[in-house]
Amino acid sequence: MPKVIMTFPEGKNKVVTMSYDDGTSADRKLVEIFNRYAIKGTFHLNSGLFGTGGRIPREEVSRLYQGHEVSTHTVTHPTISRSPREQLIEEIMDDRKNLEKIVGYTVRGLSYPNGSYNRFIKEMLPFLGIEYARTVHSTGNFSIPDDFNEWNPTCHHNQNLLKLAEDFVKLHKKQYLYMMYVWGHSYEFEQDHNWDLIENYCEYIGKRDDIWYATNLEIVDYMKAFQNLKFSANSHFVFNPSAMSIWLSVDEQIVEVKAGEQINLVKN
Repeated sequence: MPKVIMTFPEGKNKVVTMSYDDGTSADRKLVEIFNRYAIKGTFHLNSGLFGTGGRIPREEVSRLYQGHEVSTHTVTHPTISRSPREQLIEEIMDDRKNLEKIVGYTVRGLSYPNGSYNRFIKEMLPFLGIEYARTVHSTGNFSIPDDFNEWNPTCHHNQNLLKLAEDFVKLHKKQYLYMMYVWGHSYEFEQDHNWDLIENYCEYIGKRDDIWYATNLEIVDYMKAFQNLKFSANSHFVFNPSAMSIWLSVDEQIVEVKAGEQINLVKN
């Protein structure tokens, strides 16, 4: 039996993703920085608050976040662990509906408003079409979550960001997958007068050949597509029923399994 393990696209074993909440006007500058260094972000928006309190107006959302991901953050940003079930459902589903009308694709992610969640909320999310949800509990490490509805980030951008980036870049063991997941609010850079922090980080971490740059949802979709591969009992061949390519390391050789294709993993 061959030794088969999953890799990220093109055989990479490291991924960087960014996650920013509330959709304030400072997102304009943050998106420009991300675009400059080919970094992808996920932006969690409250559709009921567009254009208020310094937030991005509705009509700008589709253009501004093009190439990134728009995700739900509930309509009005309540503390949902203290909300009745009816309000929880309405806050998430109405936010999805509003955002989907704007961006034209299914919105399937969430960041918990005020970091608020509990077991009941997590159990409800699949019935609301939510496939991942981010917490505010930083791990300080680069692990892949085993529960995407309790997705703990590596760090907030004010938590030792540049040192963690240096540690991440140095990682080299191919038997592991590594993820650097940074979260925050773009308005914090203006409040703290530290735009240079995120610019230095993106300049350092961006445009590297050994890193995959992905949105939150792209990571979830890729992991699920790998889990849905159909391997023969002896792992000699595999069928990919998904709509995206999946890359594997087969006896330390990188193999692409294209969408809808079946390929042999062992030479006859």
